[in-house]
Amino acid sequence: MNTTNQNNYCVILAGGRGRRLWPCSRDKYPKQFLDFFGTGRTQLQSTFDRFVKVMPVDHIFICTCKEYKPIVLEQLPEVIEQNILVEPINRNTAPSVAWANMRIKRTCPSANIIVTPSDQMVVNEDAFLRSLEIGINYVSENNVLLTMGVRPTRPEPGYGYIQLGELSCKPDVYHVKSFTEKPEREFAKMFMESGEFYWNTGIFISNSRHLTLTFERIFPSVLRSLKFDKPNYTYEEELEFVAQNYPRYPNLSLDRAILEQGQYVYVMRCNFGWADLGTWHSVYEFMQRGEGDNVVLDSTVMLDDSRNNIIRLPKGRLGVISGLDGYIVAEQDNVLLICKKGDSSAMVRKYVNEVQLRYGDDFV
Repeated sequence: MNTTNQNNYCVILAGGRGRRLWPCSRDKYPKQFLDFFGTGRTQLQSTFDRFVKVMPVDHIFICTCKEYKPIVLEQLPEVIEQNILVEPINRNTAPSVAWANMRIKRTCPSANIIVTPSDQMVVNEDAFLRSLEIGINYVSENNVLLTMGVRPTRPEPGYGYIQLGELSCKPDVYHVKSFTEKPEREFAKMFMESGEFYWNTGIFISNSRHLTLTFERIFPSVLRSLKFDKPNYTYEEELEFVAQNYPRYPNLSLDRAILEQGQYVYVMRCNFGWADLGTWHSVYEFMQRGEGDNVVLDSTVMLDDSRNNIIRLPKGRLGVISGLDGYIVAEQDNVLLICKKGDSSAMVRKYVNEVQLRYGDDFV
């Protein structure tokens, strides 16, 4: 990938709570800040490492919330504080990207912007960077939003599904015909078998001009009011304005804001070995399995007559597991979770809500 293009910027989304990977991912220290696989780098750090190879450090922005800013500063000391955008109130990913786009566009009106989650696994980084270069070239010449899609490998109900429409002038780039977020398993199976649907990776590429017009159509006049009131506003004035006006934004994800409502939305078929590390089930499906098809994540265990399990225990703990088939065994701090793997997303969320109601925030 051409690293000399000074128009390329990256926005890393790192404000999620990660409750679907509870109890290891906790409200005070969610999954993006964990070294989940014992590699020596957290998910946020690994995402940063991926993009700092192809652009200057000062072109990388981190969107997060107030309580996670100290963790971001600790884990990414290379990133200057001005490049960490801290939401004054949680409003999901679309408003935070709108703010990041405004910040970047002011510095570089012709910027190409990559928006990426902070908690994804990419196996073939060379293939990823090749796809990224194709995508950046496409959006620099076309006023569109481009999402990177990968072919489904299983009927996963926890992902978004993009239906391919007409092929554009660029090979492997298609108009988005429809988008379905987290369908029921039966529909996910139909989508996968049709061959017309790709998983939404949540990695978006666009140019700042198009993003600005898109957000102006979707959102009320919030951030853009600042440039009219104070064309030469300072960094401090921007933060003060955002603190006062950000709550006016709706709670809206980038996926729903643009994939479901956007007019000029395209998807690029990619193949770089991808996984959204958002649920126990998705981690199990992606990781290499050991004896008995068990996935043991950086843990010390003895297994006897046990299969199809995913296990993560704290350092210094030994787990002796016998006769277990198809379970999640996860422990962190004051919580031990043992439950059927199944469609773990909804199940774990249910447990988190019930635990919070019965025993309080200390356990979530």
